[in-house]
Amino acid sequence: MQKKHQIKVDSLSRLLVYILGHRPDEFGLVPDSDGFVSYKELLWAIHEEPGWGYVRQGHINEVLLAKDRILFETAGDRIKVRERRWVLDLGTPSLSPPKILYTPIRRRAHAHVMEKGLKGDGFLALSSDQDLVLRIGRRKDQKPVLLEIMTEPAMEHGVLFYAFGDLFLATEIPARFISGPPVTQEFREAKEAVHKKAKPKPPDFAPGTFVMDMDRDPDLSRRAQGKKRHGWKEKARKERRRKNR
Repeated sequence: MQKKHQIKVDSLSRLLVYILGHRPDEFGLVPDSDGFVSYKELLWAIHEEPGWGYVRQGHINEVLLAKDRILFETAGDRIKVRERRWVLDLGTPSLSPPKILYTPIRRRAHAHVMEKGLKGDGFLALSSDQDLVLRIGRRKDQKPVLLEIMTEPAMEHGVLFYAFGDLFLATEIPARFISGPPVTQEFREAKEAVHKKAKPKPPDFAPGTFVMDMDRDPDLSRRAQGKKRHGWKEKARKERRRKNR
């Protein structure tokens, strides 16, 4: 039993070395500038491999405690291998990416992207391999929308693409260089309904207060004080009416 468990730990170690050290791009992963990948993204990629759906972070921790621990380095919620075979050059744009690249988006972002374009917090991952793009997209949406990026006109207008194995990276894609399936009428109507929904009118007084009707005040002294006092003109008219009688 112990031997079988050790074999599983060693097998996972080899898989981690291959993913993190050899071909992260093959699994749709883009390490950061220091080579780290988050555990969350790593587990997404591992679970897509047949026979590896059982793996949790606890299993990776076992690898980090075993004989191969010197191969890895961790930092918070990230992990990397100490020796890498890949190079991510973000200083040299690709001169000849494929004419059409694909990228996935969530369905709820479809209308916004077609209108405003693509822009992420980090790099956008694109590929000419539609299966790989769908694999990446399904990590966040079971039915992602596949978009086409026209690279030649995009490059003519200053968009840069960086090659990384099976992936190409970009920071921003304007909407005019993106094509994809039409936004469904149902989605458009739902979006319009949200924009047309009237905002509630704010109260004229602060929350927790109320308007007091002075004529209904049970305190007669306050009620008298609340009435508008007559001015000197009203008093003069009253006096003239009394003398003319």
